[in-house]
Amino acid sequence: MSHTIAPVLGEATIQELRAAVKGEIFTPGDNGYEEACAVWNGAHDGHRPALVVRCTGAADVMAAVGFARSTGLAIAVRGGAHSVAGFSTVDDGIVIDLSPMTDVRVDLSAMRASVGGGAVWSDVDHETQAHGLATTGGLISTTGVAGFTLGGGIGWTMRKFGLACDNLVAADVVTADGRLVHANDAENAELLWGLRGGGGNFGIVTRFELNLYPLGPTIYAGPVFYPADAAHDLLRTFREWAPGAPDDVTALVNLTTAPPLPVIPEEWHGKKVAALIAASAGPVDAGDRLLGGFRGVAEPVADLLGPMPYHVIQTLIDPLWPKGIHAYFKATNLARLDDDLIDRLCQFHLAAPGPQCEIHLHQMGGAVGRVGEGATAFAERSMPFVLNAVTGWHDAEAGPAHREWARGVIAAAAAASTGRAYVNFLGDPDEARTSYGEDTYARLVALKNQYDPTNVFRLNQNIPPTAS
Repeated sequence: MSHTIAPVLGEATIQELRAAVKGEIFTPGDNGYEEACAVWNGAHDGHRPALVVRCTGAADVMAAVGFARSTGLAIAVRGGAHSVAGFSTVDDGIVIDLSPMTDVRVDLSAMRASVGGGAVWSDVDHETQAHGLATTGGLISTTGVAGFTLGGGIGWTMRKFGLACDNLVAADVVTADGRLVHANDAENAELLWGLRGGGGNFGIVTRFELNLYPLGPTIYAGPVFYPADAAHDLLRTFREWAPGAPDDVTALVNLTTAPPLPVIPEEWHGKKVAALIAASAGPVDAGDRLLGGFRGVAEPVADLLGPMPYHVIQTLIDPLWPKGIHAYFKATNLARLDDDLIDRLCQFHLAAPGPQCEIHLHQMGGAVGRVGEGATAFAERSMPFVLNAVTGWHDAEAGPAHREWARGVIAAAAAASTGRAYVNFLGDPDEARTSYGEDTYARLVALKNQYDPTNVFRLNQNIPPTAS
């Protein structure tokens, strides 16, 4: 792993930062440094920051940004540390770690949640479900609210409530010059537009204000697993069903390998399967009517679709994606799901190099599609499906084969692609221009010029300012 040449940081210089922040600071050799460096994605572990600052609030973040600018250190911002592309850490720079900032406050009168910049979705769900409320959150409960929301936010309730970024109504942001600014529809409205899908390019969000909706504690949700030879029929049924599905339902098809979970018959563990996973934000007793038709696709291996606590669907796949797993994603937005593409995806499914090589077809539309193009920085709304090639592995030597497979899946979909992609599902850096499209990208560059003209915040799907 190559390292940059870091500025020499004397103890006196670091001591100045220690005096300016309430949170902990870790430098190489400190007790706790190795733990402080660890990120969720093991494919990017092993980086050696010059220091990690665990911030307790906005004041600590402001001090850390000022210190980085004065010393010339590159900045990595860490919320939940789930960055698939490895943006949560950096060699020889400063990691501004928001993980202590996990407080969630529910305002019942406004139907909103105020969420700290280091919170993960389990923190949000814990507080909001106490009131029978929810908002669109991550597919894995340990995912950080910050990165997920700023990149768009595809989740189980998006077709009813919109993407996570659609529910962002206000934010507190530390900008590149160390100021704390508030953004809402009346104040710094263009900044709020950019935060709704433009990633971490414009500052560090220390607090999010999100819309809430009545939901739970029990909803109709869960997976149905089928044998792999039913994948063609499942995908065709999914394709025909999706356009007319009510907003209440959000679903995906996952071509995967049966995990060794007690709910799946042991004789199927490790075998190729196709799964429908769905969640309804509507009446629980209407679930069978909305989704029961999928049970006729084939004889299920396991059918777990039915009433369940909301927090169960939110944590359903957590055990398969623990901290330290190596992960790589590649994605594209689809204009269509034709028979040729279905055949290709089924072929890639059977040729996967590992058990956690998965092909996800996300159903879009509903509330997501009714937000006007250009109303947010989330760059495309009209696509019926998002294709995501997901890989996870534990042996570092398996990485090249998994990445090659994922890239092959997306390349096979080129003829059906819109040419855009969802930035949170991209495991490679520097893919922002093609992901956003020219009009949105130009507007994001103008915003970058205003708030970060020297590209202080560049460890992200980066929007370089004009000066760079």
